[in-house]
Amino acid sequence: MERIRKNNGDSHRGEEGMLNNKVAVVTGASRGIGKEIALKLASLGAAVIINYNGAEEKAEEVKKLIEDKGGKAEIYQCNVSDFDACKEFIDYVIKKYNSIDILINNAGITRDGLLMRMSEKDFDDVINTNLKGTFNCIRFASRQMMKQRAGRIINISSVVGVSGNAGQTNYAASKAGIIGLTKAVAKEVASRHITVNAVAPGFIQTDMTDILSENTKKQIASLIPIGTFGNPEDVANAAAFLASDEAGYITGQVLHVDGGMVM
Repeated sequence: MERIRKNNGDSHRGEEGMLNNKVAVVTGASRGIGKEIALKLASLGAAVIINYNGAEEKAEEVKKLIEDKGGKAEIYQCNVSDFDACKEFIDYVIKKYNSIDILINNAGITRDGLLMRMSEKDFDDVINTNLKGTFNCIRFASRQMMKQRAGRIINISSVVGVSGNAGQTNYAASKAGIIGLTKAVAKEVASRHITVNAVAPGFIQTDMTDILSENTKKQIASLIPIGTFGNPEDVANAAAFLASDEAGYITGQVLHVDGGMVM
């Protein structure tokens, strides 16, 4: 399923310095899409705080990858579903860096199952991590951004939040909620020069899709107009654009990175 890219090189070249002196918080950044976003923002000059919940070793690996390329990064453990823990997390960042310029809400989990078999816990866990976790981080980071009169908030939603998906009522609800949250917050903070947007990935090659059988992957790919799964870099590039000065007049929008699945 791997796509052939024309540059055949480092996908992070060519825009160095675009985010110099910016402080970026990326939740759920120890692997997958979050990891790639952290690497991308760091390659553009941002100091990146890599949030993780349980995978400390993987978070350290992301930090090392960034530092080996001359970037700035640190890790911070926080369960984003915990309101008080998020306050401590954001307070720590503000105290150390005196700023939060970019917030990427990427942390998320799945607990798939058919509606009639889904437990209350499986529903609540997904909503609390994906949707409430996004709210928690915005709730505390936005105060600092309003003082700065500047900021970029990018929330990672999903095409499932737009189109729905059988067996994922909890996940779809959480990702649809993120879209509504994005639009509402965008209206509240726009006057302070803070933009709030969402990125809605389609099927992206990550640990979550690696477990699918080759036959299932082919069936899914046949439903994607471009014909292949995306790469984490595709989502990272979109997030980096929305985090940049070039996207200063874009807010309250949902950018689909899905190969044309939802048009």
